[in-house]
Amino acid sequence: MERNEFIKSLLTLTAMGTLGSFKIFTDTLPSQSKKMPVLFTSHGNPMDIPVSRDKKAFWQKLFELGKDLQKNYDVKAALVVSAHWCTKGTFVNISPEQKQIYDYYGFPKEYYDVYYKAKGSPDVAHEVKKIVPAISETTDWGLDHGAWPMLMHLFPEANIPVFQLSIDYYAKPEYHYELGKQLKSLRNKGVLIIGSGALIHNLPLAMRKMQTNDDNPYGWEMEYDTWIKKQIDARNFADIINYSNSHKLGKLAAPTPDHFVPVLYSLGLMDSGDVIKYFYEAVPTLPAFSERSFIIT
Repeated sequence: MERNEFIKSLLTLTAMGTLGSFKIFTDTLPSQSKKMPVLFTSHGNPMDIPVSRDKKAFWQKLFELGKDLQKNYDVKAALVVSAHWCTKGTFVNISPEQKQIYDYYGFPKEYYDVYYKAKGSPDVAHEVKKIVPAISETTDWGLDHGAWPMLMHLFPEANIPVFQLSIDYYAKPEYHYELGKQLKSLRNKGVLIIGSGALIHNLPLAMRKMQTNDDNPYGWEMEYDTWIKKQIDARNFADIINYSNSHKLGKLAAPTPDHFVPVLYSLGLMDSGDVIKYFYEAVPTLPAFSERSFIIT
């Protein structure tokens, strides 16, 4: 089933889910002395996929961040929670070879001529299943455009094994935050966990502007971006989890959960003594969209 068809079917169902039945198992991966950071990042505007780093500041920031990460940490693998893999239940991809998925439609040829051939990390993916047995393993997915456009700048040599964890579209926001907490031990095993989405992502409103060749923001984007940053800085995770009701613009900024909930995984992985730094926080320049991104160390 194509993603757009799948999303339509999911929208008819009620979100639900719990981690109450999850049992923690002892990890088998060796521990490292240096705890791995956590990222929350936009995966960029899909219109910019063929754009080079020297013409897009966000791509350049990812490139610089990737160099710093590999210089300062022993990154064994990267786990991406992508907005573009939505499922019923939670799945982890255990493929040794990662298929590049062009899950967008109707774009010019150059959008399908961009290649990122990364290896998977079955051993680490199996570890995710050991930590949270309710997660299902699969080889049915690969790297979608919530992952590879960002990764091709973060790790352009494709030298870091990578795999994805799906988003249970049915689950409540608390589920995603708590699941992030369950996976904290991976940070001590050399696993870089990346939530990939957007704090503001309203595709229907963005498309409305595109149809009239108007790429200017509506005007409310900056207000919500400023508010959500303040909540992140204050560690006000309760209001972030309750994003659809805690601010008047919440439902406008995130009318569907897919692009917002990756931030809940990243925040759930955070320890009380960690520091949040924004590696990209440009003023929103596109309608109904934000590229605000941060690293937790």
